[in-house]
Amino acid sequence: MPQPSKTIRLYLIDGSTSGMIQAELSNWTGKVYRIPRLFAARASDRTDLRGAGSYLLVGKDVADPARDVLYVGETEGIAERLRQHLDKKEFWQEAFAIVSKDENLNKAHVRYMEYRFVEMATKAAKVSIDNTKMPVRPAISEPDAAEMEEFIGNAALLISTLGYKGLDEIITAETLESPVFFIQATRGADARGVVTSEGFVVFKDSTMANSEAASIPSGIVKLRKSLMDQGIVQQGANGYRFTINYFFSSPSQAASVVLGRSANGRTEWKTSAGKVLKAFEDSDHGNYSS
Repeated sequence: MPQPSKTIRLYLIDGSTSGMIQAELSNWTGKVYRIPRLFAARASDRTDLRGAGSYLLVGKDVADPARDVLYVGETEGIAERLRQHLDKKEFWQEAFAIVSKDENLNKAHVRYMEYRFVEMATKAAKVSIDNTKMPVRPAISEPDAAEMEEFIGNAALLISTLGYKGLDEIITAETLESPVFFIQATRGADARGVVTSEGFVVFKDSTMANSEAASIPSGIVKLRKSLMDQGIVQQGANGYRFTINYFFSSPSQAASVVLGRSANGRTEWKTSAGKVLKAFEDSDHGNYSS
């Protein structure tokens, strides 16, 4: 069912899209700020950023520059906390701060936002989460939780509008009417996954090659090592197994990691009937037969 239309207001605080941006949704009590790292020290100029709220710190994964690193936090003073993170955390390049216009967010509310944003990012599986201690669901009444779910949904919409997609649920195979694609090859590669509008998802329990070809690109070597270091891929009796559904920025990146060599994902990923991914992309999906 299509979502109702919404009106979003963007205010370029510094008169530029590269500066701080304030985003509001009509008939909503919240605000979202996008704050580039270079402008973080000026956040205290905004009165509403001196109060309580939740925030996201976003940067790039050194091992996989196509993938973001995300840290989610909550505080009773966002501007001061961002200033502290200038020294404490090197990776982030921009922050998203979520506050209330009427200043009615209490400690339980912002902790609930923190918990839910981490949960949403984990489910989307597009980013590496920097939180070393995962937040737990705070004690909050059922009516408050219902209100906060609406608040969080609106905040996530504005964050996505401002260009950050790390909380957005992956468009699934069912949405795209996509078949499941497979790679089965030597050295233990045995993987399943689906193409999405943003890349490719390799399913949990898929396995990747247990060795690497001599000609493998250095970036793929680093990414494979990073996946193992993070526990996303673990060595077991059945080889190097994915412990979660994992999002890759492209089918070729996914295929290269799985195969342990340079690979064209659009020809390596095939349906159970042997049709390559490229044929699906080139087809009218409604008339495609796997």
